[in-house]
Amino acid sequence: MESEQQVWMITGANRGMGESFVRAALGAGHGVVATARRTETIADDIAASDDVLVVELDVTDPAAAHRAVAAADRRFGRIDVVVNSAGASFKGFFEEMSVDQVDQQLAVNLSGPMHVTRAVLPVMRRRRAGLVVAISSGAGLMGFAYSSVYAAAKAGLEGWMGALAQEVAPFGIHTMIVNPGFFRTGLAGPESLVWPELDIDDYRERSAAQRAWWASQDGRQAGDPAKLAAALVSLAAMSPPPTRFIAGSDVVQLARRKIETLEAEIAAHLDLSESMNFDDVG
Repeated sequence: MESEQQVWMITGANRGMGESFVRAALGAGHGVVATARRTETIADDIAASDDVLVVELDVTDPAAAHRAVAAADRRFGRIDVVVNSAGASFKGFFEEMSVDQVDQQLAVNLSGPMHVTRAVLPVMRRRRAGLVVAISSGAGLMGFAYSSVYAAAKAGLEGWMGALAQEVAPFGIHTMIVNPGFFRTGLAGPESLVWPELDIDDYRERSAAQRAWWASQDGRQAGDPAKLAAALVSLAAMSPPPTRFIAGSDVVQLARRKIETLEAEIAAHLDLSESMNFDDVG
């Protein structure tokens, strides 16, 4: 990848981390393809920049992804970095999430990045260079109650990205999973929180406590999105960039706990685990 000006394509560029990524990339002198499902919600100063191409993109629509990439290629002639930032986080216990809510979360958080990346890869293969970034979560490392479907989507995202890294490496294309912790975006704001459509008596008391907790977090998260965005710009300029970035002290602790849990689970039944082969296999 070029070490000077890059062309970034960023989904979910109208709010939260996506907007922070756009501003950081522009601040570093890069060209940006800023995409959103509703382009009128992209900040006016971003849309007015000579270095920005604003493109409508619903990540759940494969045809829209190809149209957005084609527009980016016409304008800039290449895409160096694609940041799959668009996402949806519905809160609720699994049994209380409707089938439609489950499908929507998987469509936005898992299938969406796949659609966008599928459209971008031919452009990157043409130049034998590029970086595919997927914004995962701490929930991609370890699931949390009341975020089970979100965790499922993020864990799936990580499995896909791990395999994709091996598939595209021969073309000079790199991948990076970013695991942000709790950042001060609009994720916990009333306009973003979506509650389960179903109501089950057995969950009611715990669900009420979870809703109160989530509502109380808005504006109190420790993570600074601008710092994450600046870090991503720096990491994308590395040769090679890292395949994973743990973003936030809370997720560092979570990742360490995950490693410790896996080590303990391996040790607990090691002899049994290693006894699964046929007897004539060494």
